[in-house]
Amino acid sequence: MEAEALNHIKYGVPFYGIGWVPDGIPLTSSEQPEQENNDQKTETRTESTQSVPDSNHIVLAGGGGEGNSGVKNAVVLIQFDPASTSISHEPVAKLGLGSDLPYRMAVHPGADGLICSFPESCSWFEWEKELREGAHKLSVKQSDRVLKQLQDVGQQLALAFNKEGSVLATGGEDGNLRVFKWPSMEIMFTEAQAHRTVKQLDFSHDGKFLVSLGQSGPGRVWDVTSAAVVATLPTEKDEVFCACKFSLVNNGIEVLHLADKDGIIVTWNTTTWRRVRSKRITRDGITAFDVSADGKLLACGTTAGDLLILKSAGLRVQKVIPKAHSGFVTALSFSHDSRVLASTSMDSSARVSTLEEVKKSGVSLWVVILIILVSILAYFLNDPESWTMLKSELEKVYSLWR
Repeated sequence: MEAEALNHIKYGVPFYGIGWVPDGIPLTSSEQPEQENNDQKTETRTESTQSVPDSNHIVLAGGGGEGNSGVKNAVVLIQFDPASTSISHEPVAKLGLGSDLPYRMAVHPGADGLICSFPESCSWFEWEKELREGAHKLSVKQSDRVLKQLQDVGQQLALAFNKEGSVLATGGEDGNLRVFKWPSMEIMFTEAQAHRTVKQLDFSHDGKFLVSLGQSGPGRVWDVTSAAVVATLPTEKDEVFCACKFSLVNNGIEVLHLADKDGIIVTWNTTTWRRVRSKRITRDGITAFDVSADGKLLACGTTAGDLLILKSAGLRVQKVIPKAHSGFVTALSFSHDSRVLASTSMDSSARVSTLEEVKKSGVSLWVVILIILVSILAYFLNDPESWTMLKSELEKVYSLWR
């Protein structure tokens, strides 16, 4: 394993999915400390339990697939240190998955666990928190629970929970869209040909709408309750939408951002479902996309391995991290407090990046020009004869131009 920086570590696994662990994960029942009759013992145990918050962990999923590449398939858990903006050099937990490649992953927003899609089925994974050596140790394990509705359904290329964690949507390589109540897995609706292939899904903040993208062609917006298509989002010119995210902007107004594979972000009004803005933000292809929880920032990862952080309002680039990864960026995830961006790549690395705007050093060119102009004007105003000559010459130039 190669460590390039405290915030950029290679773990030997090409990653396809990333997410921040939520807070509030309960202690595994079999590991809960026994009640002590001695009050002093209980007090000592409580004081000695120094634990890293659950939300200071990042979960990653990926691998080398079925071949004999020697690269294992795994779900990996790493630790984040906010004080130094660094990640652990070694995983705090690693779950091997044999020949099964976890191609997509979605973390439940509560403490339930996470879902991964494999070539033929989807599997559920649970958090495991144990008390060891005076501290809570977090890990992940494959659940005994079988998601029967997602067995033998083929590769699912899109997985998404709504913000409350009460609805799960999956999109298949075969074009099938499935929406379930969570955790009961009761089917809310299915659409056999939502797209030729379903590539991306995202829920609105209130959970009322679900946007879906295919391999090409227009996006669609679904009413989750009625299963009706409420809007079709057409492409223009040679656009190919590759990512979609709802975002809350000023005064709680919600917009929808779609990323085009050639580096353009298109923003849609979620009342009229019309375009309100389109802006190119990079010349490279966009391969990963996310929106911060507070809705103020967008992040894009590119084919060149760059990271771009933008203001959601106006799509102004706030920060660029060139060559953040040596391979193209596969997944992005903002932290729960919207202060840090985690990213992964095919180069087997994970990275955490701060989001503050980089201030340019030195004096602005426009300020320098303004100072020069003011100095010239002051000179002529203090010299009436020179001012009269300048004014005469300016009038001649103006008469010729007119």
